[in-house]
Amino acid sequence: MADGAAAIDAINTSGQGKLKSLIERIERLEEDKAAVAGDLREVYAEAKSEGFDVKIVRKVVRLRKQDTAQRAEEEALIELYISAIGGL
Repeated sequence: MADGAAAIDAINTSGQGKLKSLIERIERLEEDKAAVAGDLREVYAEAKSEGFDVKIVRKVVRLRKQDTAQRAEEEALIELYISAIGGL
């Protein structure tokens, strides 16, 4: 605990304010992240209740995040690997 006390003594007033500000921002962002995660769960649950395969919906979302070149490279590698093991 002595090391912690020394660290507190070493932080000047402006450093304390900056640290508090950073921690408060992180806490707000963590709250926002939790809220967004809850919203996402609700939307995926809605997709499921509408009869959509949530696993496939997640995959489509992931694919849409990729740029065209990245997606083409991934698809080419998948085809290469499948042919390397003699197919499915």
